[in-house]
Formats: sequence, structure tokens, C-alpha cells
Amino acid sequence: MKVKITPNCMLACIFLVNIFFLANPLFAKAPERSFYQLTIYHIKDKMQEERLDKYLSEAFIPAVHRQGIKTVGVFKTANIDTATVKRIYVFIPYRSLKQLHSLLQTLDKDPLLAEKGSDYVNAKFNEAPYLRKESIIMQAFSGMPTLKKPVFNVPNNQRIYELRSYESATEKLYLNKVQMFNEDEIEIFERIGSQPIFFGEVLAGSKMPNLMYMTAYSDKASRDAHWKIFGNDPTWKRIVNLPKYKNNMTKADVYFLTPATYSDL
Repeated sequence: MKVKITPNCMLACIFLVNIFFLANPLFAKAPERSFYQLTIYHIKDKMQEERLDKYLSEAFIPAVHRQGIKTVGVFKTANIDTATVKRIYVFIPYRSLKQLHSLLQTLDKDPLLAEKGSDYVNAKFNEAPYLRKESIIMQAFSGMPTLKKPVFNVPNNQRIYELRSYESATEKLYLNKVQMFNEDEIEIFERIGSQPIFFGEVLAGSKMPNLMYMTAYSDKASRDAHWKIFGNDPTWKRIVNLPKYKNNMTKADVYFLTPATYSDL
């Protein structure tokens, strides 16, 4: 017996197939990998810190928000008042490098930013609001393609955020370390509740080849407890000595930070 398929029947079948694929998480399109910009201000004293706080909170972050980027992280060296090295970190996520470029051009022409941030924008050469600044561009890991906002019930000034930079001897070994994160390490952080904020492959920076990532904790004691759990995790113990991952990292820089009171993260 021949079955005649009418045009209407064909359209109905296509519609049902499309609905199945859209509704089934197994066939959902993976989110695009974000790009991140981490700007680091090196400062010398409380006066520069206060001037940067005023600029970032009253002028810069509102200007970025006006361009549709709703999450801007600002972090300071933990115990910045007594720290020998004082830094303020500004973290911005982007959908694309084009969006990053567009934002830079827009901010340069933003009259409200120029008005609200006049003390910073028009600073004299001998009264600069910072010693120097650097910018790092990253692309999110495939294993965590977008940032995750941490959830706490304690104020910002009690939290400890840990920023890490892992350097490798060669590009191949660096990619091997990224693979190690994507296949196992990210899962460990998430499972034990370390609240990772981002994992990024550094595309442009001063310590390449390297990757960077940030995890968040309610306080220093919580941070120490979570790292102890991580070190004893069966998955970590299994992978850390695998031959395929041998010598894929040569240096680790660890920075303990506290989010600014006005930070979105």
C-alpha cells in the first residue's frame, strides 16, 4: 500500500521534529564562549584608591551598564590598606571581541562619563589616579563558556575571591593544561562548592602562555577548607599524576582579593 504524503503533512512533520530538537537539552546549542577583559590598576596609596573608587562606581560602571553590560566585577588586593602591593582589578565580560572594541569607542565619546569622571579623566600628569594599568584579554573555557555570579549571604568586604594565573613552558603544554581543566578540574570546583566565577584562556597578556581563573568564598577559612577538600578529591588524585598531564604547568601566581562594595560580582 502506498502512503501519500501531502504538503501539509510534510510541514507538520518538520514542525514536530523542530520542536523535539529545541525542547531536548541533548540537542540544545551550546552557549558561545564569552570574552573577558581584566584591567589591573597598580596604585600607591589611599588617595589613589579613593579616586579610582569614585571614578569606577560613579562614572565608569554606570557607563558600561548603559551599553548593556550588566555585570562588572571590581576587586581589590585583600587587606589593601596594609598590603605592600596594592591593586584594583576590573573584570568585564563580552559576547564578542567586536563588542569589546565597540565599548572602548563608545566610552571615549560618552559625555556623562566625562562629566561624572572628570577628576579621573582630566587628572594632571603629576596627580595621576594610578601608577600604571595593564589589560588582559581572555576567552572563556569551553568547559565553562560564560561567567557565573557567586551567591553569598555575607557582605562583599568579608568575602575572599582567589584569582590564579597558571603559566606553561610551551603553547602545547598550556593547551594540555586547559584540556585538564575542561575534562576534570572545572567539575571538581563546581561539585565541592568553590563557586568558580570564570576560567579564561589568555589571548593577550604579559605572562603567556597562561590561563587565569577565579573562585569565590565567604571568607578565608572557607577558602582553606575548600582547597583541602579539592586536594583530597578522588578525581583530583586520579588525574594529577597521569602521564598525559605531566609538566603542563611551570608557575602559579595566586592573588587573594576582596570585591569592592559596588562590584556586581
